[in-house]
Amino acid sequence: MTFYSKLTTLAAASCMAILSSTAAFSQETTLKLGHLANEENSWHLAAVKFGEELAKLTEGRIAVEVYPNESLGKEIDLINGMQLGTVDMTITGESLQNWAPMAALLAVPYAYRSLEHMDEVAGGQVGDQIEAQIIEKAQIRPITYFARGPRDLTSQRQITSPADLQGMKMRVPNVPLFVDVWNALGASPTPMAFSEVFTSLQSGVIEGQENPLALIRSANFNEVQKYVNKTEHVRSWIYLTIAESTWAKLSEADQASVMAAAEVAKTYERGLLMDSLSADQAYLEEKGMTFVDVDGAAFQAAARDAVLANVSDEIKPIVEGLFAN
Repeated sequence: MTFYSKLTTLAAASCMAILSSTAAFSQETTLKLGHLANEENSWHLAAVKFGEELAKLTEGRIAVEVYPNESLGKEIDLINGMQLGTVDMTITGESLQNWAPMAALLAVPYAYRSLEHMDEVAGGQVGDQIEAQIIEKAQIRPITYFARGPRDLTSQRQITSPADLQGMKMRVPNVPLFVDVWNALGASPTPMAFSEVFTSLQSGVIEGQENPLALIRSANFNEVQKYVNKTEHVRSWIYLTIAESTWAKLSEADQASVMAAAEVAKTYERGLLMDSLSADQAYLEEKGMTFVDVDGAAFQAAARDAVLANVSDEIKPIVEGLFAN
């Protein structure tokens, strides 16, 4: 059984488990958790795991109904719903910077050297400051976070340092920060809708693009690209959150159960993420792509000024510190 077929089986089994658990007990509280990912995504599976664990810890008094695929609304709609009291929970990240500017720190290019470094920040003093601001400004409480797979650069030639990028035409999202960073690195970045990327690579309009391995795989970029250059230029995390109004209605004991269940979900999701990264690399290598190690320090140094020019004054000192470490 492949990793992805296992995920499908896990999704089906998990959904059945949470439905059966909510039917078996008499609930006092039902939490509605909406998110944008599909049923096979690790975020969804972790959300279901959270619900299962919370039902166990509260002996069925609190049930969690998980709604994937934006079925309760798009990300911003869910945040607004949580603020209005019509939605209890969601999975969200840097979109929260619309309310809490420090949330921009969740996805700053080259700010985090490794997954371990990112964990230190997200789970440390800076992470505490981000979470406190989100609670205060957005009235939404992060209860744990999930790591996201890093973004890598695919190309038709090996890229090991910024010098190798000179003039390379590549697709980037239509985000000024991304455009400026890749300009600073020496490439020729072109904002383009994701739906146009495959055919543009195929025809040679662009020579490369950057995305996480899961998206490189699902978009079949292995058919039109030779190399995955492990730039890992964006490492980021995303929060599992609960509306502050919902949180306030819970007893201290139930709040403790929510936090304990969230930690179980975090550990579970991390295992799924690491398995998926290994599976995606093995699949892409099997399909003929070569993975290339890069000079990460050289890329970070070349990107620094462009990153700092694009972040707000509020978070700039923190970003400077992250680059200095």
